[in-house]
Amino acid sequence: MNGFQITFFTQQNRRVHGRPVGEWLIGLTKELGLHGATLQTAAEGVGRSGKVHSAHFFELSDQPIEVVTIVTSLEADRLFERLSAEKLNIFYVRIPVDFGVLGE
Repeated sequence: MNGFQITFFTQQNRRVHGRPVGEWLIGLTKELGLHGATLQTAAEGVGRSGKVHSAHFFELSDQPIEVVTIVTSLEADRLFERLSAEKLNIFYVRIPVDFGVLGE
């Protein structure tokens, strides 16, 4: 199948509707009936502003987070329509991909 890999970049301390953005995005993919998403944490990253974000031993609130999903073109349209309606300010990368499932 053809579609897109969409990766969202945020930090652990960012919230939307009282929930961490990463957790909220995972819930949104389920709500929209998308086939899956993965939340990944990173040790360190540099944001759009040039600020270094990192996971500290005692404080993880600034820890970089990525949420990755693979979607069809129609699913991507639905996802971005919803994100626009929410007015969520988030950086993303949208890459064309071929995807499928092997085996049983």
